[in-house]
Amino acid sequence: MLTTMHTSLPDFDMPNEEQVHLAAESFRLLSDPTRIKILWALLQGESNVACLAELADAAPTAVSQHLAKLRLAGLVKGRREGTYVYYSAADEHVRRLLAQGLFHADHIDRGEDSLAATGRPAGAAS
Repeated sequence: MLTTMHTSLPDFDMPNEEQVHLAAESFRLLSDPTRIKILWALLQGESNVACLAELADAAPTAVSQHLAKLRLAGLVKGRREGTYVYYSAADEHVRRLLAQGLFHADHIDRGEDSLAATGRPAGAAS
C-alpha cells in the first residue's frame, strides 16, 4: 500500500540496485579524511605520492594504499612517466561530488550565510 503512494508522483524514479551499490561504495571511500585531502589536492592538479603525502600529512605508503582504492573505484586515474606515477581526479563528477560534500560540511559548520557570497566552502578555490 505504501509503494502506491509514489506512483501518483509524476517522474518519480528510484535508482536500480547496481547504481545504489556503486554510489554507496563511492561514499564509503570518501568517508576517510585522508582520502578527502588527497582528492581535494588532485582536483587542484596532477600530483605524485610524495607530494600528496606531504599535503595530506600522511605516510607515503598510506597515501599509496588510499590511491589504489580510489583508482579501483574510478575516482582517480594515474599516468606513468618513467618510474613515477602522477595521479589526477578521474573527471568533473569527482569535483562536483567532493565540492558538494565540503559545501554541506561548511553549511553545517558555519551556517547558510557564510556560503551566500561565494557558493563554495571557505578556502575552496573555484
